[in-house]
Amino acid sequence: MKNNKETATPKELLTELQALVVEAEQMVGASVGESSQEALGALRERYEAMQERITELYDGAKKKVIAGAKYTDETIRENPYQSMAVAAGLGLLVGILIGRRTK
Repeated sequence: MKNNKETATPKELLTELQALVVEAEQMVGASVGESSQEALGALRERYEAMQERITELYDGAKKKVIAGAKYTDETIRENPYQSMAVAAGLGLLVGILIGRRTK
């Protein structure tokens, strides 16, 4: 497991979660003993660490989305006519592209 939480991508987290599930399935198939109790403890630790990382990534993404939305709102309010022109231009461009595909 990586120690640098900033560079973890969703794909890496998914890979780690899949590895965690595979280990859990192997433990279920194995007989219950002292070694499986230790492995279960290690598995719980990894699960909790993964849960913390996912929560941190979610919170970071949420903050970025909110900041982007606030910035967009401020920009539109400061420049309403330019914003309408850009929106109309993009709408026209999308309409032309869609019109081309249907012919």
